[in-house]
Amino acid sequence: METVKLSEAQKKSRRGRNIALGLVLAGLVALFYVVTLIKFGGGMAH
Repeated sequence: METVKLSEAQKKSRRGRNIALGLVLAGLVALFYVVTLIKFGGGMAH
């Protein structure tokens, strides 16, 4: 099996994209967590 050799620019671009995707996913997880806490917290207060 032959692997593709990436240039330094391609490696840097891929790394930046991976970091951005990771941050977006972490942000979504945090958002859903906060929304869930607010929903359940509001329901328990009454």
